[in-house]
Amino acid sequence: MIRGLLRRAWDTLKGWVEGDRPVPIPAVLARNYLSGQGIEVGALHNPLRLPRRATARYVDRLPVAELRRQYPDLAALPLVDVDIVADGESLAAVPDGSQDFVVANHFLEHCADPIRALTNFLRVVRPGGVVYLAVPDKRFTFDRDRPVTPLGHLLDDHAHGPERSRRGHYLEYARLVHKCPTEAEVYGVAEDLMRKDFSIHFHAWTQREMLELLVWLQGRVGFDVEAAVKNGHEMIFVLRKHAAAEPLAAAA
Repeated sequence: MIRGLLRRAWDTLKGWVEGDRPVPIPAVLARNYLSGQGIEVGALHNPLRLPRRATARYVDRLPVAELRRQYPDLAALPLVDVDIVADGESLAAVPDGSQDFVVANHFLEHCADPIRALTNFLRVVRPGGVVYLAVPDKRFTFDRDRPVTPLGHLLDDHAHGPERSRRGHYLEYARLVHKCPTEAEVYGVAEDLMRKDFSIHFHAWTQREMLELLVWLQGRVGFDVEAAVKNGHEMIFVLRKHAAAEPLAAAA
């Protein structure tokens, strides 16, 4: 099944050229799959450029002023106006089947429970609607030294709640991303990040693990993977909710 998804990705890529200049992959995917009214979750300073026939409202967990305090490294950059202040994993403020599309670029790795987030993305799009995801491939980011997050870990967090593995993620982040030289520093940095509720990468994937997650989820939620494309350091996936899909309950 995974080989079939990759073959479809190659078929999608063929012919993506205008004249002699390649078209950026996100622009092509947005043009081909996004239209109508949707939302983008966690856009910050880098919202997806949408085609003219698509408009988006922006969802984030904090208003812009508080986001600037949370991310001082973005102080010089313009942030999108936050239209909906909500937890991006639950999207509790967004009604079922109300959106033509959901965009979540470099957001899923920040989710404590990615299965919950994906289920709610699919819940809020209408039948036939689209979820557009971009996820970093850990091999090409500061997560390169971290172990991949296996599907079993995600299933356990979803079934029992992610709080019990939260501290472990922060410790791993301090140890393998911050490169703290001693265990005392590892624990100090991890505690500081937790106290600030800093939005780390809780999970790290390569293409294989992301495809495994999506194939597993397909067995429980009605959608097709319309595209699965590598784009430099990231992986882009386009999911289309089945036209006859039953309404989804919000994932707790």
